[in-house]
Amino acid sequence: QVQLVESGGGSVQAGGSLRLSCAASGYSSNRNSMAWFRQAPGKEREAVAGIYTGGGSTYYAPSVKGRFTISQDNAKNTVYLQMDSLKPEDTGMYYCAAALNSNIVGIARPEFYGYWGQGTQVTVSS
Repeated sequence: QVQLVESGGGSVQAGGSLRLSCAASGYSSNRNSMAWFRQAPGKEREAVAGIYTGGGSTYYAPSVKGRFTISQDNAKNTVYLQMDSLKPEDTGMYYCAAALNSNIVGIARPEFYGYWGQGTQVTVSS
C-alpha cells in the first residue's frame, strides 16, 4: 500500500524559511515523478514543484522559482521542499503527490498523480 506522509509545515513570518518532507513507502520503483502541490482556501490546487526520481529533472512554478528547491533522498525514499523567502501568498495546505513509474515532471496537473499525502499546513504572516 503506497503511503505518502508530509511533515515540516508551520507558521513563519514573511522572509522566513521552512523545509517540508515527504516520506514515501509501499513501492520499490525509484523512477517516479514526485511533486508538491498547494491549495489555499477558495482556490484550486496548484503545482509548486516536481522531481523525477529516476534522473533528477525538476519543475518549478514561476511563482516559486528561485525561492523553493525540491530534492530527493532515494535511500530514505523521501522528497524535500526547501522554501526560502516565504511570502504571505505562499500560505496554504501543501500536499505531496506521486506518479509511479512515470516521468511527468512539468505536467502540473493534479489528475496525473495517483497517490497523495494528507497535507501539511504552511502559514506565512506579513
